[in-house]
Parts: sequence; structure tokens; C-alpha cells
Amino acid sequence: MDLDTVRTFVAAADAGQFQEAAAELAVTQQAVSKRIATLERRLGVRLFTRTPRGAELTIDGQAFLPHARELLRVAERAVASVHTGRRPLRVDVITSRSAQSGLLRGFHRAHPDIELDVLMLFDMEAAVAAIRSGAIDASFRAVGVPGRPLPEDIESVRVLDEPLQLLTGPAHVLASARSVTVAQLTGHRIWMPGIVPGTEWAVYYDDLVAEFGLTIEATGPNFGSDALLDTIADTPALATFMGEHTRLVWPAGHGLRRIPVTDPTPVYPHSLLWHRDNPHPALATLRTHLAPTAARHDDAETWVPRWVSPR
Repeated sequence: MDLDTVRTFVAAADAGQFQEAAAELAVTQQAVSKRIATLERRLGVRLFTRTPRGAELTIDGQAFLPHARELLRVAERAVASVHTGRRPLRVDVITSRSAQSGLLRGFHRAHPDIELDVLMLFDMEAAVAAIRSGAIDASFRAVGVPGRPLPEDIESVRVLDEPLQLLTGPAHVLASARSVTVAQLTGHRIWMPGIVPGTEWAVYYDDLVAEFGLTIEATGPNFGSDALLDTIADTPALATFMGEHTRLVWPAGHGLRRIPVTDPTPVYPHSLLWHRDNPHPALATLRTHLAPTAARHDDAETWVPRWVSPR
């Protein structure tokens, strides 16, 4: 259905006269009449009756009017969805409880006038494809995985090095420690059922295991973080890794412990990715906001895989 014809019908219905509708639309009265006639033929009904005072809606015209208004509203929303100056900034994070979500929440608090759409894509390939297609404006990812270079049209900047912490239940042998070294973790079972082979975070933990001889088990179904916390709280032999900025809430009776890992501290490198030709004005604002929040760590005291590029 031609939107100009629908728009003409709504204007004529509101004005009650074809002449006034023509003036509002900056067309001739003859053009208004032709458009209305075309619409009536398309619908197979009369929409107006001529009166001495102008044009009045028929019963069919009255029935069609609210739908015509909705057609125009849908068209406006469709245009706004791709108009970079008006649509929300679409940003991908891995999970809602991650440090990445925390960075976006901070951005939203600092810039409440900027609309945000937060998405959660599965892996790096999906995120890069979405950036290149324009489905999203930016994504938080770990960049540099061997064999997976970023396309030339995708840019990135490191925005946060997040220290890992050991999460244990109250009966774990390390539960009372104020901190643990990486060497102390050798021989302990670290359970992480959320690791999916082939993802960038799986590559990160594979390298961590290879570097320090750790034991990370990804066995069993992943029922989410709540089920993971229940198991860690009830199983003295198990611990898990969590990012320092990961938001977790658990029942008071769980008695879980978050213990810093040191000597060196493994840090997870979060980078922001975007398309170099993306014109969304809020994207530049996001990048500017994240620049001073980037955590700086002494390279001698931290560890990242060799494939992570220097800042």
C-alpha cells in the first residue's frame, strides 16, 4: 500500500476538505482527489462522501482511519530504527552480570539521554558479523586470538583488564586465604561449565591452563550462574574463577569467598570493537567515556596470553 496515498487520506480526514489537505501536503487538489480515488479502488470501498462543507468519512473511512494512522507510525519507526542520529546505540556484551555490562551501566548513568539497546551475542564471529552488517554498533570482546584476525574495517581498543578471582565455598581448603598465588592453585579442581570450546574465552582459559599447569573442568551442563554458585557452596573440592567486576548475589547461607589471585594476577582483556565507518554519534561518546576507565596494570604483576596485543 502506497504510503503517500495513506498519508493523503489521513490529511483529508483530519482537514475535512481536499483543498486544505492539498495545501498541507504541498500538492494540488487534483492530486489529492486522484490519490483518494486510487486508495478507494485498492480497498474496494468509498472512503469519503462529498458535502457542501467538504468531505466526510464514510463508515468504511472511519473504520480505516485508525489503521491508516498506525501504518504511518510504523513507517516512522522503521525509518527511525536506521537513522543513526535517532535510534538507540546497540552494544553487545557476553552476559548481563559481566564487567562489560558494568561498563555500559556506568556509561548510561553518565549519559542518561543516550538510548541504549544491549544485546548478548554468543561469540566473536557472531559479534564481528553483526558489526559489519550494521546489526550492532559495538561489542566487548577479547581481541587477538590466533588464527582469528579482525577484518580491516573493524577497529578495537582495550578498555579494561579485569583481574580474575577464585570463588570457593566455606569448606574449601583455600576459603580462609586473603589471597592465593597461581602456583597454589595447582592440583585444585576449578569448575567452569560455561566454557564453550572455540570461543575467545575458552582460548583464554586454555592458555592459562597451559601456562601454569592448572586444572579447569568444563564438564556437566551449564545451568547458569545461580546453579554454579549452589554447587561451589556445597562442594569443598571445587572452586571456580570469576572476574573481579562480575556482579554476583547469593544466599547468605552459602558463605562463598571471593579471593584475589596473585603472583601473577591473571587479567581478562576486554576490548571495544566497532566498524570504522559507523556514523552513530553516540559511539564516539562511548569511546570517550571508556578511555579513562581502562584499568592499568603493571605487566610484571599480571598475566595475559601472548596473543593479547599491548595497549
